[in-house]
Amino acid sequence: MSLPALYQLTREYQEAYETLADMNLPEEVMHDTLEGLQGEIEKKAENVACVIRNFESMAEQIKQAEKQLKQRRDAYEHRAEHIRAYLLHNMQACGISKIESPWFKIAVRDNPESVEITGAVPPEYMRQPEPPPPAPDKAMIKADLKDGKQFDFARLTRTQRVEIK
Repeated sequence: MSLPALYQLTREYQEAYETLADMNLPEEVMHDTLEGLQGEIEKKAENVACVIRNFESMAEQIKQAEKQLKQRRDAYEHRAEHIRAYLLHNMQACGISKIESPWFKIAVRDNPESVEITGAVPPEYMRQPEPPPPAPDKAMIKADLKDGKQFDFARLTRTQRVEIK
């Protein structure tokens, strides 16, 4: 037997609660009547928690696969770089500047000029990184709020989350 969606069970529970509350029944009668619906909600909540766990597990597996794929990609890029340097070295040693084949052309080319730093660089030639933008110190604000200070720009709030252990 398949249970209705959680939101449907919740709506039915709320409607039943409102209907029973309007009937001015004793609280234990209301409790007994709602207990059956609450059991269905709890069972559906367990099923939803299983789906959440499954998605979290899949996300973790994907994260691990991404990490492994990045390591493999880095290894292949590193190998290609070394083999490219090997090819350049041997072509230079033999005085070969160009090789043509049916699949591709191989050529030794000059790179654009670049700057090689050989000593201490004067300050006027140093780049200054952008400072990070100012951000509120939430830990300090929280501590002051807990100590009784009042601010018009912040307040303590408490939200809720679902924890599945």
